[in-house]
Amino acid sequence: MSKLPVKLHIISELDDINQLIIPIKALADRERAAIYGLTGMVYTPYIDDYMQVSIKKAAILACLKAQGVLPLSKVELISTALDNIHKRAKNNAIVEYEGNRYQRRFSPLKLSKSGKVVHKWARYWFLQLPNGKVDADWEYQVREIWPSYFLIRVNDL
Repeated sequence: MSKLPVKLHIISELDDINQLIIPIKALADRERAAIYGLTGMVYTPYIDDYMQVSIKKAAILACLKAQGVLPLSKVELISTALDNIHKRAKNNAIVEYEGNRYQRRFSPLKLSKSGKVVHKWARYWFLQLPNGKVDADWEYQVREIWPSYFLIRVNDL
């Protein structure tokens, strides 16, 4: 069985999705503020739509970067270097790299059907400010580059 050809993306698709994501993000932010503090299963159609468009945007960005149309971001370069240097870093481990401190984070990526067992973990790095807090701009870029890391999926067995 042959593989399907990989669809290459172009810059205009990125521009289109950026225009599409602006109103969806505004609605998702309003919905996030409205459900703040609620527990249990909450219906969040705008947040779900925003996550799907974000994942599509991340796929387009990854394709353009693989083609060499766009350069890799500083976050991607440093994250790759840190992954290579500190392969066995634990959750919340702090490491020094080029004069900055970075914190290793893990979050559940795939859960079992019962939701009690994590089958796959997402691993990423956050830049720490001198006061010990996470740099908000760095966190935003991580969430933009790898949005699927922040979307938990239940594994259907």
